[in-house]
Amino acid sequence: MSSTIPEPPSASASPVPQTLTLAIDIGGSRLKCGILSETGAVLHGPVRTATPKPAPPVSVLLALDGLISQLGAFDRVSIGFPGMIRRGHVLTAPNLGSEAWRNYPLAAEIEHRVGKPTRLLNDATVQGLGVIQGHGLECVITLGTGMGFALFREGRLSPQIELGQHIARNDMSYDEYVGEGALEDVGKKQWNKRVRRVIAGLETLVAFDELHIGGGNAKHITFELPLRSRIVSNEAGITGGVRLWDASLADTSDFAPESLPGAS
Repeated sequence: MSSTIPEPPSASASPVPQTLTLAIDIGGSRLKCGILSETGAVLHGPVRTATPKPAPPVSVLLALDGLISQLGAFDRVSIGFPGMIRRGHVLTAPNLGSEAWRNYPLAAEIEHRVGKPTRLLNDATVQGLGVIQGHGLECVITLGTGMGFALFREGRLSPQIELGQHIARNDMSYDEYVGEGALEDVGKKQWNKRVRRVIAGLETLVAFDELHIGGGNAKHITFELPLRSRIVSNEAGITGGVRLWDASLADTSDFAPESLPGAS
């Protein structure tokens, strides 16, 4: 009598579960959330809403609660925030207009609200993680409510620099010089001249190998960009979130739960 040996189940019958990331992009004008696969593909969302005006932590968190409730399950959280970030805390939030953000433990607060491990970095840094190539010295700027800035060497984070708060020209900070307010005040033609000057200055200051330009206002650039420069998708502010959990970032002090200088 012959016996039949059962075939092993196909791989598709029991897929390996993915680790899903809730990516949160906090901007001066809009809040965005999406669920990412392990490769950074957007599985659900992104969903969006206007940033509250004014924007103290309690208002922003309530708005994020509403967005998160529209999405599915997730295993961890990545946050990009427009300000100086250290060890899960917000040190400054110049484009959200509230002193209540000073030394605010945003990563811990989100982790408490959703019950999932959470990491927080500057929004330009998160966008950069979504677009960098990993070779040489790469500079990222974001043109939105203000001007974000991040720098990477061989794919690794450099210390955060709030270039947007530095003086660009005639006592105006970079945020004031090429931010949303400047675009509205001087018009697209003059704003493009200013952005061209900023890029030329960065070529001298940083001597980058690649410049990645993102943010909601990058679409208004009309001049021909210099070599080694490109406009990148604004959605990288979401898709870069999965990279916060790369093994190469595991030892960064930005995630260490230590006390902050000047914290009360």
